[in-house]
Amino acid sequence: MRKGYFTFVLHSHLPYVLGHGRWPHGTDWLNEAAAETYIPLLMSCNRLAAKGIPPKFTIGISPVLCEQLAHKSFIDEFSGYLEQKIEAAGADATEFYRTGQNEYHDLARMWEDYYSEIKLTFNNHYNNNLIGEFRRLQDEGHIEIITCAATHGYLPLLSQDISCQVQVKTAKASYKSHFGRDPRGIWLPECAYRPSYEWSPPVKIKGLPDSYSRKGIEEFLSENGLEYFFVDSATLKGGKAIGVYVDRFEALKTLWGIFEKQYVPRDEDEEKSPQNVYLVGSKEGKMPVGVFTRDPQSSLQVWSGEWGYPGDGNYLDFHKKRFPGGHRYWKVTSAKSDLADKQTYNPDWVTGRIEENASHFAHLVKDILLNHHKSTGSPGILVAPFDSELFGHWWFEGPRFLEKTIEKLGSDNEVGLSTASEYYDLSKPSKIVSLPEGSWGEGGYHYIWLNEWTEWTWKHIYEDELKMIELAKGYVDAGDLEKRIITQAGRELLLLSASDWQFLISTWAARDYAETRIATHHEAFNRLAEMAGRADSLSDGEREYLADLEKRDDIFPDFDPRWFEKVEFR
Repeated sequence: MRKGYFTFVLHSHLPYVLGHGRWPHGTDWLNEAAAETYIPLLMSCNRLAAKGIPPKFTIGISPVLCEQLAHKSFIDEFSGYLEQKIEAAGADATEFYRTGQNEYHDLARMWEDYYSEIKLTFNNHYNNNLIGEFRRLQDEGHIEIITCAATHGYLPLLSQDISCQVQVKTAKASYKSHFGRDPRGIWLPECAYRPSYEWSPPVKIKGLPDSYSRKGIEEFLSENGLEYFFVDSATLKGGKAIGVYVDRFEALKTLWGIFEKQYVPRDEDEEKSPQNVYLVGSKEGKMPVGVFTRDPQSSLQVWSGEWGYPGDGNYLDFHKKRFPGGHRYWKVTSAKSDLADKQTYNPDWVTGRIEENASHFAHLVKDILLNHHKSTGSPGILVAPFDSELFGHWWFEGPRFLEKTIEKLGSDNEVGLSTASEYYDLSKPSKIVSLPEGSWGEGGYHYIWLNEWTEWTWKHIYEDELKMIELAKGYVDAGDLEKRIITQAGRELLLLSASDWQFLISTWAARDYAETRIATHHEAFNRLAEMAGRADSLSDGEREYLADLEKRDDIFPDFDPRWFEKVEFR
């Protein structure tokens, strides 16, 4: 028994982009994340395991991401993408050599080697199967894979309990298909939680009552055998919600300026600790569900845009790229540097910075855990959750930081590494707490996903939720063609319900693309809903339209539209 335990919780997610554009918004998002985050993360896990240090990462892979990484079209797209990056680096190297820019020439060769290694690893070591490699690492006990809502739907704002049910059931079915077992834990999209209460829809549409009783999110988890989820520290114990996005996006600062006036933090409950696991249960007769909590102090060391590790001036700058090709040759330089002032990146200078940052983080983790043990007499857990894509994509050196940190903590005699499930079994939580509604957005509430810029999107979602319930009621008696139509309509609604669209609108990161995707899936759903009522008389063009949608939005083969028919448990 150690005096404390630690786990990195890495939430991996991208919206469904296959068949919906390539660059600047579309499949290249997936290609970038695979080349810069997922494969480097797998490589780090394998290096650590070879040293006898199981990293014990708790890795969330959203079902929609899992389906994409396993899809044949991704393999083809990714191979072409890597070839393009290798060729672009070679062309850059030739140009830099011709013009006598030796330092840039060496960096171009670095990129050529980097993407060549990624290609070799993907093709030869992982057999073009990233999900299979994640599964192998889990089966051998090195990591744990947890799930997420099917398409990352923002569960507290969906208007129907049935929609939450379908997001969870689809997630469980997808997970079992890819990993050969049931998931134990789940990452709630945006850490967004809602207890059971009389709910008033924030957007009014015909057919929705002014208020009605809603189930707590933990009920859907319990009903489907999920044992635990994660929340922000302010959700557990009150105090000021720190947020994780506002430093990255100017548009969110504008939104937060509007909502900040209405925000009053809850008084902080000092008796609750992020180092403990609690149980949440709002319904008698249902198994309570465990809740892990983000540790705020250690997380800020990475998340903070002002003084977090990724802002170190020596690290590779994310924003400045050379076109064509898109390779990066400049360092952060300073937090206030504009693109014109960025200085040349020197990879030799970052090794020492990674060592220093990892040492600092490992010592911080240990101090927090030892202080908890000293005050309580029991070993707690420090949960450090981050978007996986931060490591490698946003912060190029991030995977090396993770690896170095695990090396340090893995050799410590007082604190140990543990996956979430391993610690859950060890700690045997018994204390039941109640949680308020909230998320890990700035202020701890929903304003990033529900505001004056995104309200119209919820109108479409709410309308389509009600229509889907009626379609599902006719599924059992439907003919084969109508069943295909209803099934595809359900997939379109799931894709429409992704929280990514509101996030991209609110951050202005890819606003036009997100608005187009909302319109695309809403229109597809409604055309299918209309076709379902006259399946026997469809024109050839309508049959082609259905086939095109089934090919374009080819996701969740185990999805069952009957899950939309009724709430399974009350």
